[in-house]
Amino acid sequence: MSTLNSNVPDGPLSEKWSRHKQNSKLINPANKRKYSVIVVGSGLAGGSAAATLSELGYKVKCFCYQDSPRRAHSIAAQGGINAAKNYQNDGDSVYRLFYDTLKGGDFRSRESNVYRLAEVSTNIIDQCTAQGVPFAREYGGLLDNRSFGGAQVSRTFYARGQTGQQLLIGCYQALEKEVQKGGVEMYNRHEMLDLVVVDGHAKGVVVRDMVTGEISSHAADTVILASGGYGNVFYLSTNAMGCNVMAAWKAHKRGAYFANPCYTQIHPTCIPVSGDYQSKLTLMSESLRNDGRIWVPKSKEDAEAIRKGEKKAADIPKEERDYYLERKYPSFGNLAPRDISSRAAKEACDDGRGVAASGLGVFLDFSDAIERLGEDTIRARYGNLFQMYEKITGDNPYQTPMMIYPAVHYTMGGLWVDYNLMSNLKGLHVLGEANFSDHGANRLGASALMQGLADGYFVIPSTLPNYLATQKPGTVTTEDSAFKEAEKAVKDRINSLMAVKGERSVDSYHRELGLLVWDKCGMARTKEGLETALVEINRIREDFWKNVRIPGSAEGMNSELEKAGRVADFFEFAYTLCYDALQREESCGGHFRSEHQFTEADPEVQSGLLGAGEAKRHDDQYAYVAAWEFTGVGEQPTLHKEELVFEELKPSVRSYV
Repeated sequence: MSTLNSNVPDGPLSEKWSRHKQNSKLINPANKRKYSVIVVGSGLAGGSAAATLSELGYKVKCFCYQDSPRRAHSIAAQGGINAAKNYQNDGDSVYRLFYDTLKGGDFRSRESNVYRLAEVSTNIIDQCTAQGVPFAREYGGLLDNRSFGGAQVSRTFYARGQTGQQLLIGCYQALEKEVQKGGVEMYNRHEMLDLVVVDGHAKGVVVRDMVTGEISSHAADTVILASGGYGNVFYLSTNAMGCNVMAAWKAHKRGAYFANPCYTQIHPTCIPVSGDYQSKLTLMSESLRNDGRIWVPKSKEDAEAIRKGEKKAADIPKEERDYYLERKYPSFGNLAPRDISSRAAKEACDDGRGVAASGLGVFLDFSDAIERLGEDTIRARYGNLFQMYEKITGDNPYQTPMMIYPAVHYTMGGLWVDYNLMSNLKGLHVLGEANFSDHGANRLGASALMQGLADGYFVIPSTLPNYLATQKPGTVTTEDSAFKEAEKAVKDRINSLMAVKGERSVDSYHRELGLLVWDKCGMARTKEGLETALVEINRIREDFWKNVRIPGSAEGMNSELEKAGRVADFFEFAYTLCYDALQREESCGGHFRSEHQFTEADPEVQSGLLGAGEAKRHDDQYAYVAAWEFTGVGEQPTLHKEELVFEELKPSVRSYV
């Protein structure tokens, strides 16, 4: 085990970023044109990085597996993007956003990165407004804000319920401008299948053309991964079905450390599962919790009657309703952080008071807000979300409460990066959800878009020269033997998958793996469950390689082959995910070990600071980033620690009472 150096600059927290930019290396405009950059991913993080670096003069190749950058999963974000503008004059500041983010992440993130994120957030809104992003505005024309979980101020900028889409269109326009100018060479429908490492530095990628099946190599002076998270290891999640861990996992197997994979976020407001063969889940924006009140019946009998269709929500008088978030967390109410709200919903349903037919659902009720503000106001704020809910469920949420239940949404873990966003593998930079750096054990709502754009527009353009200035441009080409070896490994793996010719579909294996990981490493984890999962993951993985059936050919378009490669990586990654969860003997944020929770005997509970059942951290043992080194498929990885140092905020019991 080794201790990692995060390369955090010296000086006061509020001055670290400005000092670092002043002390960072520079590359003059004429020399920038000599350097080439590969960007994998074209969502908000990758697209903004590719566009900005091209504008600065670098030669950029950008790869995405979608048919257009506009179909990147960033488009699915609904509720908003945080920024410490304090337009509402309600007490917000850079420091307050930093505090809320660090506390919301249960004190498991790097202070310096979180403060930089809060500091840069104010520039993002100006950038996006200048691009024409149609943020909501107040009557007088000023940009509007709303609240999100884990905050007591209104700092979330939004465009109805389609903020991600509008931000991505702005980013896409900037990217396409650079494509047209020739600064960015765009490779749509190309999937990264391996990272190429030359003399210990990331210098290229091997990709597959998903239309023709052609395998090709691409070299550059540095590689940027902005390929999103790994939530689809659970099979059912709010992610697009194509989202996968492949790019990050290939980099991990080539030497990049994977940090904190057990930190996965369960979002509290998703449409409940409706059937055994459902392929994905649908998110209902956290912004709905501004005006919607979450409740279940106080009595199990009323809940059972609702599940059977014998009663409706309107039949339960208000005095017989348990508005449990308002009861348990009066300071934050329905805007308690996601991890806490999700566990509270699970607790209510485990108590037999769930209202969905499956028993796994709670009400999100807008009747009070409609009565107070009028239906037109609610329609203006959330109309497209209400319409989406009605199309999926057949229920009109203006007339009857929505039903919601927690589901896998975002992943806080990712490849380890230092302050410059460079992995321990030299030359490999990682942005957005693909890295681990900003959110700790739980991400606050509306902070994903903030991080992606901060990394791409403002951080990587300043930090990338610190690496590139040490490299002679163009010294590595695809003629290097490392590229030939990587191409051969990719082709051999594809041939191995095609040669199995078993009896089971790829989806059946993915579904089996996802259910196992959800049961053993979902909202609650136990030592026994995780040990069982590790054994079962290896068993199912071995069967996959003996009995999976992939129709068609490796030549040309083959969506089953694409899925098979991704699921094969999910099997390998799931082992590391559960192993990390097993080793972290504490509860924090999205990682809830049932053995580690506050009880009635704890003084914090007796004093009323928090209730029994809340997550219990062990700062004396686990105040570190767990960065794992790959040692072999199905083998225990090697731990490398980055000790977390808190100079500005000392870790405290996370109370939202």
